[in-house]
Amino acid sequence: MSSLDHIGVVGGGAWGTALACLARRAGRQVTLWSRDPAIADAIAREQANPVYLPGLVLEAGIEAASNLGALGSCDALLLVCPAQAVRTVVRDLPGSGPVVICAKGIEAASGLLMPEVLGEVLPGRPFAMLSGPSFAEEAVLGLPTAVSVATADAATGRDLARSLAAGAFRPYWTDDVTGVALGGAVKNVLAIAAGIVEGRGLGHNAAAALITRGFAEMARLGLAMGASLETLTGLSGLGDLVLTCHGPLSRNRSLGAALGKGTALGRHMEGRRQVVEGEATAPAVVARAARLGIEMPICAAVDAILHRGAALDEAIRALLARPLRREGE
Repeated sequence: MSSLDHIGVVGGGAWGTALACLARRAGRQVTLWSRDPAIADAIAREQANPVYLPGLVLEAGIEAASNLGALGSCDALLLVCPAQAVRTVVRDLPGSGPVVICAKGIEAASGLLMPEVLGEVLPGRPFAMLSGPSFAEEAVLGLPTAVSVATADAATGRDLARSLAAGAFRPYWTDDVTGVALGGAVKNVLAIAAGIVEGRGLGHNAAAALITRGFAEMARLGLAMGASLETLTGLSGLGDLVLTCHGPLSRNRSLGAALGKGTALGRHMEGRRQVVEGEATAPAVVARAARLGIEMPICAAVDAILHRGAALDEAIRALLARPLRREGE
C-alpha cells in the first residue's frame, strides 16, 4: 500500500476537482481546499461542482473546506491553482509532505517554471510535477487518461503514481521535471495559435504544420533548458500539445478560435471564471527563449497578437515570409 494515503487538493476548479475524484477512486482519503466556500460546500455535501463541472456527479467521500489549515494532516498536496497564483498560494501551504504541482504555465513576472517558483518560496520541500493530456470532464467520467509525474526522486514518483492510479487513469513517472513543466506551459501558447488557424479558416494543412513547427519550437527551448527529448515527445509534451490544439474542451484553443474570427480578447474573456494560461505564458516563454538565444516565431506571433497590438493577417504573413531552412532547424 502507498504511504501517501491522505491526499490534499489545493484548488476547487475543474482539474482540481477531477484529481480529487481520481484520488478518491484510488481509495485515498481526500481533502480539497477551495477559496470559494460555496464550491467547497457543494463538493462535500452534494458531490457536485456546479461552477466548473456542471452536471457531473463526483466521487462520494471527498472532504472539502475553504480553510487551508484543513490540509495540515495530508501526506501529499496536489497544487491545482492557476500558474500565476502559485507563488502566493504556496506561501501558506501547511505540512511538510511533497507538493505535486499541477499548474501549467510560466510565471509572467519572473519567467520561472512552476518548479522554480516553488523552489524559491519553499526551498527544500519535496515536490513533483504532474502534467499531460487531460481534460477534467473526461477524467471524472472515467475515460482513459494518462499523465506524467516528474520528480527527482524515483521512489517518490512511483509512490505518487501508485497513490493516484485508478481504473483508466494511468500516471507514468519520470525524473525530467524541466521537460514536464515546460511542455505543459508551451503547449498552451501553441494551442492559441492553433485556434487562430481554425478561426481564420486556414485549413487542415495549416493546422498540421502549426502543430509540427510549434513542437519544434518547444523542443528547441526544452533542450536548451536541459529537458529530455524523450519527455518532450511524451505525454506532457507532444501528447498534451495534440490534445490542447485539437480538443473542443481546450480553453486556449477556444480563445485562439475567437481571435481568429475577429473577437477581441477582452470580449472573449468577459464573464469567464476559468483562466486561459497561454495568455500570460506567451510573453514569458518568448522572453525566456530570447535570453537563451532560441527562436520561437509562432509563440512570438501569439504574444504580439495578444499583447502588442499585432494584426492577425499581418502576423500570419510574417510567419509565412520567414526564410526557408532545413527541417529540424
